[in-house]
Amino acid sequence: MEYIGLLFEFVFLAFGIGVYLFAKGWFTPKDILKAKSAAEIRKNNGGWMRIVGLALTAIMTVNIIIHLQQLIRS
Repeated sequence: MEYIGLLFEFVFLAFGIGVYLFAKGWFTPKDILKAKSAAEIRKNNGGWMRIVGLALTAIMTVNIIIHLQQLIRS
């Protein structure tokens, strides 16, 4: 059961990194219409998406470190 929780923490860490990179413009769809839509989303919501991505990444990193320490000690 401990490993399932650790797996979910890694999933949320990847999600936080993905949100941050999307907000920075690192992920762009190849389809022109989807690319325009993504640019509009970044323009309107990029500021708070960066903050949320960084916060989720930081929180999940701390959680993973604590979780790994607990697994090593037991």
